[in-house]
Parts: sequence; structure tokens; C-alpha cells
Amino acid sequence: MSEHTHAGGTIRKLWPHEKGLFRDHLLRLDKASRMARFAHGVSDSFIEEYAGHMAEAGSTVFAYIEDGEVRAAAELKKLGDTWGREAEAAFSVEAAYQDHGLGTELMGRVIRAARNRGVHLIYMSCLASNAKMQAIARKHEADLRFELGEVIGEIVPQEPNYFSILAEAVEDRVGFMMAVLDLQRRVVKAA
Repeated sequence: MSEHTHAGGTIRKLWPHEKGLFRDHLLRLDKASRMARFAHGVSDSFIEEYAGHMAEAGSTVFAYIEDGEVRAAAELKKLGDTWGREAEAAFSVEAAYQDHGLGTELMGRVIRAARNRGVHLIYMSCLASNAKMQAIARKHEADLRFELGEVIGEIVPQEPNYFSILAEAVEDRVGFMMAVLDLQRRVVKAA
């Protein structure tokens, strides 16, 4: 597995013009996966609204893309108007793509992105029944605590350094080129 590919697909950042790919992924989530992602049942219209604000909500979204479709996503969302000391992470993986290490890989990208933005504490929450997400959080040394049917995880990223910033910059450059190629394929396919 290279830095950018995983079992036939690619892990990269989503760009603002790709919010439709993000929306389509969230709409494909089955009932259990939607519940795991949002901690309650959500309608298609809620997802349409939610995904429509991807680029303007102060989020960085990483995705696993296979055959032009987002199959897993991880969001790093700033808390407040600017990147500050704290951020929130959220994850979604379509049922057929679970248990392949995608959540773990995406978590690593989210942690590095938070680190490079000066975030000192990443929060994530999941249902108490979501053992998969808890296992991923533990792999990344999260402190977990149980609160009213939820598990709250806290991860403290390391300070950014030259290598963490360079790794993200290189991945962004390659990811942008891949996004352009994906867009070109979609345009040709639609013609």
C-alpha cells in the first residue's frame, strides 16, 4: 500500500467542488451506518443540507475513493470561527467497506491535519455500541470515557514539524491532481 492508494482506491482530501461526492456517500450509508455517523437517525434532506455546507463549515474532509465514488470519509471540523486549540472528528464508512482498515487510515490523516493546524485536542464521540470506532480510537491512543450512552474520545496530537507539514503538502498536491483526473473522468463519462 502506498501513501495514496488502498486496496484499489485512493485516500485523499476532498476539495470544495466535490461536496456532491461527499453527499452521495452519506446518502448511501445504510441505517446502521447513518446511526453510527450521526448518533441518531437522519433523513436524506438532512444529509443534503449537511453535505452542502462541507466547504464552508470549516471542515477538512478526507475520503477513500474507489471507482469515482467516496466509500469512506473522515471530517476534521474546527470548533469556533478559526482553527484553535480544539477540533472535532467524525467518520463514516459504507458497510461493504468496513473492516478493511480504512477508518484507521483516515484517523491518521485527521490527526496529522489537526496537528498541522495547531489543534491541541481532538474530540470524537460515538455510540457506546460502536465498538469498531472505539477500537480505531484506541489504536491512536485516544482517552475514552463513557457518558449517557456515548463514548467520548480525546486525542492529543503532537506538535507540527517540518515532516508532518511536508507530508500533508505533498499529499495535497497529488490529491489535487487526482481530483482533476476524477473530474475529467466524470465529465467524459457524462458526455
